[in-house]
Amino acid sequence: MSFAAPNTKSPTRWLTSAIADRLANGALFSLIAIHLLAALSLVFILAFVRPAQAAEDIACGAKDLVAELRKTDPTAYAKLKAEGDAVKNSGSRFWKLEKPGQEPDWLLGTMHLSDPRVTDMPTEAKAAFDKASTVLLESDEILDQARASAKLMAKPDLLMFSGNATIRDYLNPADQIVLEQGLKKRGIPLATVIKMKPYILSSMVALSSCELSRKASGAPFLDMKLAKDGQASGKAVKGVETLAEQIEAMASLPMDFHVRSLVSIVRYPQFTADMMETTLGLYLEGNIGMVFPASTFFAPEKSDSDFKDMAVFERRLITDRNHHMADRGAPILAEGNVFMAVGALHLIGDEGLIELLKKKGYKATPVM
Repeated sequence: MSFAAPNTKSPTRWLTSAIADRLANGALFSLIAIHLLAALSLVFILAFVRPAQAAEDIACGAKDLVAELRKTDPTAYAKLKAEGDAVKNSGSRFWKLEKPGQEPDWLLGTMHLSDPRVTDMPTEAKAAFDKASTVLLESDEILDQARASAKLMAKPDLLMFSGNATIRDYLNPADQIVLEQGLKKRGIPLATVIKMKPYILSSMVALSSCELSRKASGAPFLDMKLAKDGQASGKAVKGVETLAEQIEAMASLPMDFHVRSLVSIVRYPQFTADMMETTLGLYLEGNIGMVFPASTFFAPEKSDSDFKDMAVFERRLITDRNHHMADRGAPILAEGNVFMAVGALHLIGDEGLIELLKKKGYKATPVM
């Protein structure tokens, strides 16, 4: 497997430039989207999932592919790690933000999972959170899941096909068989979700049974836990986006792109599970910049057909939202003593949140 030289101007720009060599199949992008959008972690996606007994294996049988590669092929691992390290600000998930004339702020990269390995924050992050006067999240709407879901349901076109349209209209016969059989294995008849937009379905089938069971049982994902703990301790809880804006960013991508991604997730369930576990492992190590190169390295399919979709994906799901977070968050951060927590993939790259906040006068120091 050859490694293309990374372009560090953004976490995914180098991937776009190398797309002809090794673009991952659509499952990669749906996995990334789940890591990027807190809205897809709300309970409305769990309407068809019943709580199950907690698994003894917290990873639900999934493997950390990078950890295995480190043992089995140190040379390939070293090259992969070099790609990740070349991405700006990729080496830490927790940062101290300092600006003259105000108390320090703190920035934590999160994963929108309820996995206890994620929700159990590093000691330094816990201490900063406890002392903070304000908690700044992607969206403060997650404090009330019922109300947040109702607000999203008020825009049904973001979640469901309208009129007589269904997801079948976008499936060829072979893909329909793959999707129908894949959903059936998960206990979800296609007929019961036929009106759901494909990115909503992707959020259901990409998560492990362990994660779905935890969420169906009421376990909060990290961002929600921070919001609730902050509110309970008397902190101000604020957001920089609405959940509708998050879903709208996803909805702005081409429908056939979403359908291909959904079918890929169902077609390759082991890759999907393994990459979720791999991403979690990289997150816990602070190797955020390795997420994209690892995903493409291990992808079961390669194609050169998605160049345009990749550019739109990067702009809408990552870059545009980074700028919104920086611009909307700046007046709140200016108050000082703020604990900000957003998806970890928003932190890295030349147009990542760390660099954008530096341009606004902040000194950013990784807390290892």
